[in-house]
Amino acid sequence: MSSALLPAATLLPQQVDTTALDTTQAASGQGSSLLDILVLGGWVMVPLVLLSVLTIYLLIERFITIRQAASDPETITDRVREYVRNGNVDAAIQYCEDKDVPISRILKQGLERLGRPISEIQEAVQAAGKHETFDLEKRTNLLASIAGIAPMLGFFGTVVGMIEAFQQIQNLQGNVNPSVLAGGIWEALITTAAGLLVGILALFAYNFLIGRIRRLSNDMERSATDFIDLLQEPVSAGQSEELPS
Repeated sequence: MSSALLPAATLLPQQVDTTALDTTQAASGQGSSLLDILVLGGWVMVPLVLLSVLTIYLLIERFITIRQAASDPETITDRVREYVRNGNVDAAIQYCEDKDVPISRILKQGLERLGRPISEIQEAVQAAGKHETFDLEKRTNLLASIAGIAPMLGFFGTVVGMIEAFQQIQNLQGNVNPSVLAGGIWEALITTAAGLLVGILALFAYNFLIGRIRRLSNDMERSATDFIDLLQEPVSAGQSEELPS
């Protein structure tokens, strides 16, 4: 009788060992590719992959925009100063239109209001500067949101994976090989690693872009201040006749 029951008694451990072997093979050999690892992460990996693609797109798009907006503010300001001192305001406005960069668009707003009170010109220049800065910062708030959402989404995927792993242990009535438990845990941790990776990338992209925007904004503010100071400079008699009233 005992010899007849021996195969039945060893059947369940053999099944568990087979499951552990399959899990080990998926983890080490057959499932070692990046795509297989992403699939093992479950459905949570889908939004994480989408967030990573969005992060890379925003980084490249904003970097190109900021690079195109960057210019030599001192050269532009000096050229506008030369036109204004010579009384050639129309040429200064045309020069700003041809340049078509943030600093030239700011100066153009001031040039178009020459002859008005200096306070009105200053307000127009400041408003233009705020508008240009807002355009440069457009969509960078999405990067800040991704930096916070991606790790939390990864943790959520890990919790869901751990719940499923312990449900499988319960279904097996506790007869689980340690390799099976370890396989379920590392599969659940894939989403945490992916979420942290996406969050770190988004945070780096956000700080990198904001740093460049702040430097560019500082250059624009300095050029705007120089332009206002130019309008307050004393003008010689010859130049005052050439400047429009």
